[in-house]
Amino acid sequence: MIDIEKRAYHMASFATGSHADALDLLQDSMIKLVTNYQEKPAKEWKPLFYKILQNKIRDWHRHQKVKNLLFFWKTDEVEAWPAAEVDEISLAAPEHELAKSQQQSAALTHLKQLSPKQQQCFLLRSWEGLSVAETAEIMQCSQGSVKTHYFRATNKLRTMMEDDHEITF
Repeated sequence: MIDIEKRAYHMASFATGSHADALDLLQDSMIKLVTNYQEKPAKEWKPLFYKILQNKIRDWHRHQKVKNLLFFWKTDEVEAWPAAEVDEISLAAPEHELAKSQQQSAALTHLKQLSPKQQQCFLLRSWEGLSVAETAEIMQCSQGSVKTHYFRATNKLRTMMEDDHEITF
């Protein structure tokens, strides 16, 4: 679980927009996995964990809808999205590092503009490398829906990234 903790945190953070909520969802998901599925084979833990996390995120969104309906006059300050973290030390030129940092920041900004299902599908398929079947099981939808969400997400991200690089005169 240690190797997927950071990616799972980012997934929850993208979905909630809140550092604290993301940590809560991550912790709740890990606890549920350990308490309910510890006797399952280790190879099944990753898909099970992401299925639990997806359900926790879905429940969080439902709770937010109810909260917003009941307390519509209150406005919550949205925490800043976590900046892209770089795990490796690079010896590249500062200009290259600046360009890389700007590209990562732009990608995260664009990822936030996708629908929640497209975000989760993209993260599960691209970041986690899960298959279409595993992603469909986790997201509780058909494999065709996964393919559609992933296709739309990659096209939107590609278009937004290309628009960033267009030079206007």
